[in-house]
Amino acid sequence: MRLPSFIAVYRDRRMLTIVLLGFSSGLPLALTGATLTVWLTEARLPMAVIGLFLLARLPYSLKFLWAPLIDRARLPWLTRRFGRRRGWALLTQAALMAALLALSGCDPATAPWTMAAMALLVAFASASQDVVIDAYRVESLDKPQFGAGAATYVLGYRLGMLISGAGALYLASVLSWPEVYAVMAATVLVGMATVLLSPEPGDGATAALLKREHAEATERARARGFTGRQARMAAWFYGAVVAPFRDFMLHPAWLAILLFITLFKLGEVFAAGMVNPFYLELGFTKVEIASVTKLFGLGATILGGLAGGVIVARLGILRGLLVTGILQMISNLAYVALAYAGHDIVMLMASVAAENVCAGMATAAFVAYLSSLCSVAYTATQYALLTSLTGIGRDLFAAGSGFAAQHLGWIPFFLLATALCLPGLFLLLWLSSPRAPLTAPPRQE
Repeated sequence: MRLPSFIAVYRDRRMLTIVLLGFSSGLPLALTGATLTVWLTEARLPMAVIGLFLLARLPYSLKFLWAPLIDRARLPWLTRRFGRRRGWALLTQAALMAALLALSGCDPATAPWTMAAMALLVAFASASQDVVIDAYRVESLDKPQFGAGAATYVLGYRLGMLISGAGALYLASVLSWPEVYAVMAATVLVGMATVLLSPEPGDGATAALLKREHAEATERARARGFTGRQARMAAWFYGAVVAPFRDFMLHPAWLAILLFITLFKLGEVFAAGMVNPFYLELGFTKVEIASVTKLFGLGATILGGLAGGVIVARLGILRGLLVTGILQMISNLAYVALAYAGHDIVMLMASVAAENVCAGMATAAFVAYLSSLCSVAYTATQYALLTSLTGIGRDLFAAGSGFAAQHLGWIPFFLLATALCLPGLFLLLWLSSPRAPLTAPPRQE
């Protein structure tokens, strides 16, 4: 029996590669976040110090600063032997493994600041790996496969988070924390093996493009009086840093696109920041919350992600993003229903299922949209910039959620979160309309 094309796309061998690379990206996140805070709490560090450890995750929001280096710099031997993307992937994964082993050797009770420095190195290596993997995923797929690729990436990412989150906590019940982190370091081998067994994607930095960049950079360098080494450094900087941003600004609606990227997840992250206090205030126990939101919720998110890939394949990226964005907005009303129901485990499961399935669909469509915006010549730099924008928006908007919940009460708070989805959806409607400028830049030859 022949499967429909929008389902058969998941049988492509490249999807397995993307699942495993997504796993490699998702694995380190909890190891500098939720899992690490448990280790620090058991070591009896003050809460103020534990809070400062969360600053170690800043590299995830700042990765666009060094993405141009990863996009264009050639590594001795590694680039020649494995290619541009695979060489950088192996280097960042080796650095990640080493940083996790170094973190496993720290004692939070006697050397908390050394441990904080090692956690920062883990986050830096992990964020750098994300830059490479995102570029690899986009460059390995054709545009009609972006939706399925985004869904499978989300699947792998969530599984990686599960292993380093719940999996690490289970291990910590029978092993010491240094041993747990050593096991997590060994798990990085999954990503390294995937890279070694996968082909290098096509290089979007064509000879014609590099020649044009060099000519433009040389002309600019001469105009500023640069010669010799200065001129060569200026030419490299232009190609690695200036050209990717200049290329993105060829989108006629590039400012509106950046604003939309910042706003699209606003309602979701605003609500998500307060859901655990909400559950506790309704009387749910920590075990009920963990079982429903972590394990049951993970399955719902994965199901939603796969469904989102199908929706994008059927409707296209912009229409799929609009449909899943509306569903994501409506799913916030499940919290309102739960607030009315009170301590009802069935209603908790229903609300978590609704929110996580819809959020999974919207995330898959959103990742596909971000992928479609990137030029293959500058994938790593442009994708890092776009995802950094979503992170900055998330951190800024989520910070005010506690104040709003405290002063509004739960039902008005979740109604506000629902309303906060509207600006992004209205902007998406405009970007999708015939009245908007074309959102694709001229093709780079």
